[in-house]
Amino acid sequence: MSDLEVVEICAGAGGQALGLELAGFSHRLAIELDDNAANTLAKNLEERKGLLPETIVQRGDVADPEVWKPSNHQGVALLAGGVPCPPFSIAGKQLGAADERDLFAWAVEQVELMEPQALLLENVRGLSLRRFAGYRQHVLDRLQEFGYVAEWRLLHASDFGVPQLRPRFVLIALKEEYAPFFHWPEPSGNAPTVGEALLDLMAANGWEGADEWARKANKIAPTIVGGSKKHGGADLGPTRAKRAWAELGVDAMGVANDAPMPGDTFEVGPKLTCEMVARLQGWSDGREWEFTGRKTSRYRQIGNAFPPPVAEAVGTSIILALTQEGDPAAPPPREEDPIYRVLRDDKGFVTVARLMRAANGAGLSLDDAELEHRIALLSSDFEIEVLEKATTVAYRLGQFKAFTGQADHDRHERFLKLRAKIS
Repeated sequence: MSDLEVVEICAGAGGQALGLELAGFSHRLAIELDDNAANTLAKNLEERKGLLPETIVQRGDVADPEVWKPSNHQGVALLAGGVPCPPFSIAGKQLGAADERDLFAWAVEQVELMEPQALLLENVRGLSLRRFAGYRQHVLDRLQEFGYVAEWRLLHASDFGVPQLRPRFVLIALKEEYAPFFHWPEPSGNAPTVGEALLDLMAANGWEGADEWARKANKIAPTIVGGSKKHGGADLGPTRAKRAWAELGVDAMGVANDAPMPGDTFEVGPKLTCEMVARLQGWSDGREWEFTGRKTSRYRQIGNAFPPPVAEAVGTSIILALTQEGDPAAPPPREEDPIYRVLRDDKGFVTVARLMRAANGAGLSLDDAELEHRIALLSSDFEIEVLEKATTVAYRLGQFKAFTGQADHDRHERFLKLRAKIS
C-alpha cells in the first residue's frame, strides 16, 4: 500500500505520532485538546514538513463535529489514538463510562463512519482488569459488527528498549482481509538502566558525581506520571513511585531546569530535567522531538505520551498486515466473560441460577456474593434491570452508558463544566 495515512485522535504531544511516522505512516490529521501539546505537534508535524499552520493539527474536543468530521476521512489506512486514561486508571476512581473524559467507546464508533483499514487505541493497564470486562467485550462486539477482527494485548515498554516500567493496554482491529497477517511485535531486547540511559545528560555540565550516580541508578525507571491540570506542578508520581525513584538516586519531588553543576551535592539525588524524562520515555537519537511551552507543560506532555519505540513497533506490525506480508495466522481467541455473554445474548431477564450455570460451565466457581459483585461491576458501565421475585432474582442487561456520540448524553454538560481542568 502506497497510501499509508493515519488520522490520530487525542494525539497529545506526539509520542505515538513519532512512532507511527518512523514505522512508515504519514499523518493526514491529528486532533488534540490541549493547546500546549497541539503546539508541540504542530512544531514537529507541520513545521519540519514546511506546511502551513493547522494543515495537520486540529485543536479542540475531538468529539465536537465543529472541530473535524470523521466521515471526511473514510477509507484512511489507520485510525489511531491515545484516548484519555483517567476513566480506567488504577490510581483513579475507575469511573469508566461515567467519566466525562471517556472517549474509548466513542472512538470505536468512528470505525463505522471512517472504515479505516486498521484501528490502534492504547490506554492504561487498568482497562485490562476484571472491572472493565463488560466494557471490553462491548468494544469487541461492536468491532465485529463493523467487520473487523480485534484483539487486546498488554505491552511493556521495557520490552522495546524503553528504560521504564510502563505497561500499556493496546487494542488492534483490522478489516477481515488484513487481520490474519497481523502479528504482535516481538520484544526487541533488554532496556538500559536509568543510569545507562541518562549518564551523558547528568554529566553534561561537568558534575563530578555523575558516574557514581549512574552506578546506583541500576534499574529501569518506575512509570512516569505526567498528571493533569487537576493537580499541581510537575513531579514524578505518587508516594510509592517517589520511594522507587529515591532508590535510584533521583529526587522525584519536582523537575529541574538544568543538569547538576560541578560541586552540587544532594540529600537524595538530583532531579531530572525534561530532557532526561523524554529520554526515559523513549525519545533518543533518531527519535528527536522538540517540546514547546513552560517546564510543567513540557513535563506533562512527555509524561503522558505513548513511548515512540512501542508505537513504532506496533505501527510496523500493522503495516506488515496491511501489505499482507508474512504467514497468515488463525483468528485470536475471543475474550468472553460468561456473565456478560449470557446477559448480552438473552434479551430477557436472566435468573441467578442460569448465570451460575453459565459461570460453572466456563470453569468459574461463584457464590452469591461474587456473582452480585460481578453484576455491580457491569452496572458501572451498563444499565442493569433487577427483577426480584419471591424465590429468586433476575437481571437484564440494558443500555451501554458510555458516550458514543449521543447528542443528549450528559457527557457534554460535564465536559463543559470541567473543560478548564481537562487535559
